[in-house]
Amino acid sequence: MSADTKWKVYYQGQNSPRYNNLVPFSKYAKVMRGIATGANDFFTFNMSKAREYGIGEECLLPCICRSADVKGNIFTLDDFNKLKSNDKKVFLLNAENSKSENTTAYIKQGETDGINKKHLTSKRNPWYALEKRPPAPIWVSVFNRNGLRFVRNLANVSNLTTFHCLYLNTEQFSEISIDLFLAYLLSETAHSIFNDNAREYGNGLQKFEPNDLNHSFVLDLELIPTTAKSEIEQLYRKSITTKDSSFIKRIDEILSEVFGI
Repeated sequence: MSADTKWKVYYQGQNSPRYNNLVPFSKYAKVMRGIATGANDFFTFNMSKAREYGIGEECLLPCICRSADVKGNIFTLDDFNKLKSNDKKVFLLNAENSKSENTTAYIKQGETDGINKKHLTSKRNPWYALEKRPPAPIWVSVFNRNGLRFVRNLANVSNLTTFHCLYLNTEQFSEISIDLFLAYLLSETAHSIFNDNAREYGNGLQKFEPNDLNHSFVLDLELIPTTAKSEIEQLYRKSITTKDSSFIKRIDEILSEVFGI
């Protein structure tokens, strides 16, 4: 048995052998974990905390800190602004190049409290620097009980490790559109294939590490006929404005027709 083989292979049936025309997920995208601060209480901010310490938004990075703050499969700038208005923690201290006296005082207070000596912060220079992680166009849920969740990040904000970051290999999107790929990720068909690589915990809890997805497979979307591609894309684009997920059933029907599932 390979050291990389998950035990579930031996006690659960695998879904991917049911499908033909699979290609590596890495052909289209790569998954990385979200930003790890090493001290969330110190680095995360809402507007009331920012006012308390006198730290301006020029020193704050817009960021989703809790998966519970994201509803549905689309996250827009309006969604972000609502969280901000509701005083949710949606910022990270981003002070590496700050000249602000208030920000300097907050950093010094962190050193007094020993934040600079924590496991992750002690390995950075300066200790309060954030990991370099551009906002991901798609977020992927880490833990779930109701199936893998992909979220389109239309707000272009960053995320903590509550989500993984999915970055598109844009060179591969000459034959298919990004909208087609995003729509496919939401389908039950895609989730069925991904589930072969899920880590199983008690009470139906699943976890996906980045490489669980990077080493997965997807259907070869280039084989979908042009008319079917257009229908899937239109369904997905409509969902962006309506936030209606009922279109997913129709996408699975199309995939079933095309691939004989």
